[in-house]
Amino acid sequence: MTTRMTPSKATAGIESGIAFVNCQMLEAARSQAGTTNAIASGSPSQRKRANPGRDPHARRKVRVKGRRTKVVDVHAHCAVAEAMALMGMTLGAPGPSTRPDLSVVTHLSERLRAMDEQGIDVQALSINPYWYEAERDLAEQIIRIQNEKLAELCAAQPERFVAFATVALQHPDLAARQLEEGVRKYGLRGAAIGGSVNGEEISDPKFNPFWKKAEDLGVLIFIHPQPTGATSTLASRLKGNGFLDNVIGYPLETTIALSHLIFEGTLDRFPGLRICAAHGGGFLPSYAARSDRGCLTLPARCPGGTYGGIKKKPSEYLRQMYYDTMVFTAEGLRHLAAEVGASQLVLGTDFPYPWTKTAVEHVLSTRGLTDIQKANILGKTAARLLGIDE
Repeated sequence: MTTRMTPSKATAGIESGIAFVNCQMLEAARSQAGTTNAIASGSPSQRKRANPGRDPHARRKVRVKGRRTKVVDVHAHCAVAEAMALMGMTLGAPGPSTRPDLSVVTHLSERLRAMDEQGIDVQALSINPYWYEAERDLAEQIIRIQNEKLAELCAAQPERFVAFATVALQHPDLAARQLEEGVRKYGLRGAAIGGSVNGEEISDPKFNPFWKKAEDLGVLIFIHPQPTGATSTLASRLKGNGFLDNVIGYPLETTIALSHLIFEGTLDRFPGLRICAAHGGGFLPSYAARSDRGCLTLPARCPGGTYGGIKKKPSEYLRQMYYDTMVFTAEGLRHLAAEVGASQLVLGTDFPYPWTKTAVEHVLSTRGLTDIQKANILGKTAARLLGIDE
């Protein structure tokens, strides 16, 4: 990877945004987090019972078969208050996308403590796009602020954080330039994007400049759903109890996005792309065989070849993408590994949203995975993709 930027304000006091944290505060946070040894598995309460004299907030060091394993979380959210203000948004206002603990500045110690308790060594930070309706000039300002401050944070805490660049994907040529600048100038490790852009599929040819740049740079693109995708389209059907706009809507948005990337030939045009899908790839991996049967059942809907204009069986493309482990059960993870390959899985927590605090246990307890596969899922695969020292 490229040399990381040395920010001029890395040792300044806290300013608006995400990453201006002085060295004294960082040292205090590290001291609070602790670095003592911990056992490889078990919940925080189990580890406390096993070590009654031990600080329950001390940093947990995960081991697989007795060997220390660096754990990398590819699905960890944050926000930049100063950039959000340009869109009239305020951290701390009601709503999941404005919750205050998205700020790493004001909640650094809290974030490090949660990471240490769960055994997360490194978070790959991402910001959910909220700027896709912004005009070009405004979008440029938002992205510049966010990428600079993400770089500041990673430079101040290089052992704990890397970050995905943000890009204005509604302006594909600009997004391509922002991606390259994010990687080469700021040392960011790829980009985080939504599953659609203002109702347009990310497989649309208009986005080819961005995909080409991502392939040329060889960086990871993390796809995360947004409220403006399938959730918005199906709003009337997802009302009522059960948090269905997220529980169903978000995985469905990812399912649609990945399916279009396959069937519209994006993955053929750019075979070197490195894509990671949030939430285990949505519903697609669990029902991939139906994707294979569609064109065979109704060939008229797939002109150009057996599966339309694409080069392989649709399900075969699943094994050239990556997926986080946000499927919640050991059986779900075993099945995901069977469908896409254990080599394609990386750990995710969705921090700070409290979907799970046992992501590590989830991997360690999954039967059918070898110790090598578990170590790869916990961190080795993500470290390779993100340029993190193991």
